[in-house]
Order: sequence, then structure tokens, then C-alpha cells
Amino acid sequence: MTGHKSSGRGYRERNSTADRALEILLLFDDDRTVATGTDIADHLGVARSTAYRYLQSLVASGFIEEQPPAGYRLGPRVFELARLARKGLGLSEIARPLMRELAAEVGETVLLTRRTGGTVVCLEREEADHPVRLSYERGHVLPINAGAAALVLLAYAPPQEIAAALGRERLPRFTGATVTDAAELYERLESIKADGLAVSRGELDPDVLGVAAPIRGARGEVVAAVSVAALSHRVPVSRVPTVSAAVRRTAATIGDRLRLIDS
Repeated sequence: MTGHKSSGRGYRERNSTADRALEILLLFDDDRTVATGTDIADHLGVARSTAYRYLQSLVASGFIEEQPPAGYRLGPRVFELARLARKGLGLSEIARPLMRELAAEVGETVLLTRRTGGTVVCLEREEADHPVRLSYERGHVLPINAGAAALVLLAYAPPQEIAAALGRERLPRFTGATVTDAAELYERLESIKADGLAVSRGELDPDVLGVAAPIRGARGEVVAAVSVAALSHRVPVSRVPTVSAAVRRTAATIGDRLRLIDS
């Protein structure tokens, strides 16, 4: 019984020490980048000698470092953990808030897609106030030869993968506007790469316009696409440049944030 109680006390003491260490780390913010031993003792409500023991443990592990003449600041281990936390963020987590902003700005549905070989996967979908019926639903796998999102991803694929995707005996047709001629698609892809943007009307879903831009990763490679999908009558030709600019800007911002967490 005595051993059991001793073990319980030890566990509580370890917990208490961890809690105090967290309290010290959380004391730092934009307004307080340096704290003295007295500040920390007062914050914890303990004697300075006790606060000093906690501080020495944090200094030894690199979470805190001394700031002469009598202060302490966050140490390199904290920044390393922050870097790893940023690196753990996925594409979807980074893209979703920006997709919501784009959907609110243009008032249309926004998609995040990724290429997998000769197909495209819809990773995320953000709705505007008026949802549109689309082939693109979260998790759906779609062919590579129709729609703005698919074409912008194919345009930046390695040449051998483009050849494999377009070298099939028969490319699928979804509407009367779907391009199924390989030579015509090759020309279209070159134009998309030159513009850095794909625009399609009714090629995958009838009466749906798509505007897509590539998202680039840390090494400049295209890792995904962000696109707007809307009923064609809601985006007349005169409005396409405005929507295109918003899509380009969102794609660039997502790419910038991806590169930031990978740096």
C-alpha cells in the first residue's frame, strides 16, 4: 500500500512539474518576449528558488534560454517544435480557409483537386450560398481530359504522363463540348501553360463554367489546383477576368503558405 501511495504522489509531482513548465512557456507572448525570475515566480505564486529550479530544467532542455542581465526568453527548442508543427499541416488544412474566402468573394463553389496518374481527385469543396450540382464531390475520382481543374493539372504533368493520358484509343466524352481529340488537347494544354490558367464551359457538366489555376509546392512543382465552378450564366465573358484574377491570387497564396511550412 505504501509503495502504491508513493507511486501516486510521484505521478502527481511529475504532473505538477509539467503543468508549471507549461505555465512558464505560456507566459511569453507578443507583449512579453523576456521575463525575469521574479516575474515567473510571481506568475506561478512560488518562491524564487522554486521558480529557478523550473527555469533551470527548461534551460537545460532548450525550451528557455537566458537573456542577460537577468531575464529569460523562449529557446531554440520551441522554434524547432513550431517548425515541425507547421510542416505537419497538410494541403487541405492550408487551402480550406483560403477557399472559403474565395467562395465568399466570387459567390461561387470552389474546388481543390489533385492529379493521380491519369485521374483527378477532388480533395475539398467549399460551397457558396447557391450550391451547384457538379461531378466534383469531395473524394470523387474523375478523368483527366475534361474540365478546367483536370486540364490545368494535366498541362503541368511530365510529358510522358501527358502522352499516356492522351494516348488512349478513345478519350471519354461527357457533354457535346468535351474535347476528345488528342491533337486538339495537346494544343489546349500548351495554351493553358502559357496562360497559367484554364477556363472551360460545359465540358464535364453541362452549363457549368470552370476557372482553375495551379498551386505550386516548395520546389516550384504543381501539386494541386484550385478552381471556381459556377453555372455559366452567372459568369458571363465580361466577368471571367475578375474571377480568373481571384483564382490566380488564391492559388498563389496557397502555394506561398505551402512553401513557408516547408522552409
